[in-house]
Amino acid sequence: MAATRALTRDRVLDAAVALADDDGLAALTMRGVAARLGVEAMSLYHHLPGKKDELLDGLIDVVAAQVAAALADRPPAEDGEGAWVAEVRARCLAARTVMLAHPWAPPLLASRSGIRPAVFQLYEDVLGVMVRGGCSYHLAHRAMHALGSMVLGFTQELFAPGGGDDAEATEAETEAMAAALPYTAAMVAAEVHAAGDPTLGWCDSQTEFEFTLDLLLGGLERARVAGRL
Repeated sequence: MAATRALTRDRVLDAAVALADDDGLAALTMRGVAARLGVEAMSLYHHLPGKKDELLDGLIDVVAAQVAAALADRPPAEDGEGAWVAEVRARCLAARTVMLAHPWAPPLLASRSGIRPAVFQLYEDVLGVMVRGGCSYHLAHRAMHALGSMVLGFTQELFAPGGGDDAEATEAETEAMAAALPYTAAMVAAEVHAAGDPTLGWCDSQTEFEFTLDLLLGGLERARVAGRL
C-alpha cells in the first residue's frame, strides 16, 4: 500500500492556494481545504491553530514568497542615481505576474487589518532600492502609494501613526522595526517628523491620489513632447 504523505503546513497552504485559484476566496473554508487533501478538517488545526485567520495570513505569506522567488535570480540591485528605476520596475512586474496568477490576492491583502512580515520585507526591499538610488524618504513613501495603486489596485499604509498610551511598548516596537526593517523605520521617522505631530495620520488619500494622477499626466505629456505616442 502506498505510503500516505505527511500533512504539513506547506501542503495545507498549497491546497488552499489551489482552492482559491479554482473557486475564489468565497469558497475557501477549512473543510474545503481538508477535502482537497483527503483529510478531516480537524487535522488541519494542528498546522493552523488560528484556523481561518491563520489560513488567510498563510496565503499572503505564500504570495509574498512567490514574488520574492521571482526576483531571486535577478542580479543584485545597482546603487546610484537613477539605477533604482529599472530595479523597482522589475519588482512591480514580478508582483503583477503573481497577482494575475492569483486574482484573489489583492482583495485578500486589502481585507487584512495588518501587514504580514513577509510583505513588509518586499516593501523594505523596494524602499532600500529607491533610497540608495537617491530618492528621499518622502518621495519613496509617495511612490509606495502610487505603485501600490498600480500593482494591487489599492494602497496599504505601512505604518499607522499614533497614539499609543504605552510609551515603553511603542519605543520597543520602534527599535524592533529599526533592526528588522531599517529603511521602513527611517521612512516612518522622517514622515512623522515632517508631519510635526506623531499622533496625527500623515497619509491623506486625496493627496496620494493627486500625486499619482500628476505622475501619470506628467508621463503622458513627456511622451507627447517626445513624439513617442
